[in-house]
Amino acid sequence: MGKLKKGIYIIPSLFTCGNMTCGYLSIISSINGDFTKAAWLLVVAISFDMMDGRIARLTKTTSEFGVQMDSLSDLLSFGVAPSIMMYQFVLNTMGKSGLVVAVLFVLCSAFRLAKFNTKIDNNDDMFHNSFMGLPTPASAGLLISFILGYELFAPDYSKSKINNAVHSPVLLENMSMFLNRLMPVIMVILSLLMVSNVPYISFKNFKLSKPKAFRFLVLIIIILLFVIMFPQNIIFILFSTYIFLGVFVYVTKYWRVLIKKKRCEKHEN
Repeated sequence: MGKLKKGIYIIPSLFTCGNMTCGYLSIISSINGDFTKAAWLLVVAISFDMMDGRIARLTKTTSEFGVQMDSLSDLLSFGVAPSIMMYQFVLNTMGKSGLVVAVLFVLCSAFRLAKFNTKIDNNDDMFHNSFMGLPTPASAGLLISFILGYELFAPDYSKSKINNAVHSPVLLENMSMFLNRLMPVIMVILSLLMVSNVPYISFKNFKLSKPKAFRFLVLIIIILLFVIMFPQNIIFILFSTYIFLGVFVYVTKYWRVLIKKKRCEKHEN
């Protein structure tokens, strides 16, 4: 039984190690200029990250070691790796300002993960139902979607000519200029969201009743099929929607509080 228990404890850590390995390999790919490979490696890292914690909870093998290991792998895979990927891809053309943006993204990722660990240590129940601040995998996911979206045009330009597509060099140049101007702004926004108090839905303790389980499973299968068929588009839609909804809900609640406060002030006067 002792060996079996140790084996069960090792399983979640293997997924965490897979996450970290993919993050490191992504950095190597970014340095070598293979951004498509770097992005897909981070997609795999996100998959490992989604599985390790759930497996640990299902097998009741959660531990402080696992939590700290998970945070270290997340910092590498969703903080350092996407920052280097975007720096090599577009930010290095901006000089020192591009470097500042890249470093800011890493620092905010570290602050976000440190805050997460602090909340867990304090047994904050609210933090288990929602994330306070944008999760690092979500911020990395949006950056990944831009790389994979660019892949639709740039790498297969010769093939697009054969297929009579309209992907001209002018279009590619306009896309590059668009990313040069937009990407620093997006990364700064993502960095600020990670250290903000904007709540984001946590699916860690998401439980389904038996009547809803089958429908949820069907929905997951449909989403996976769309990801396989249209990975660039669906990945962008999923992560951008998740990020936008968090901000929208936060702003809406804040606006309602302001309106309620003004109404109370009018009644008092």
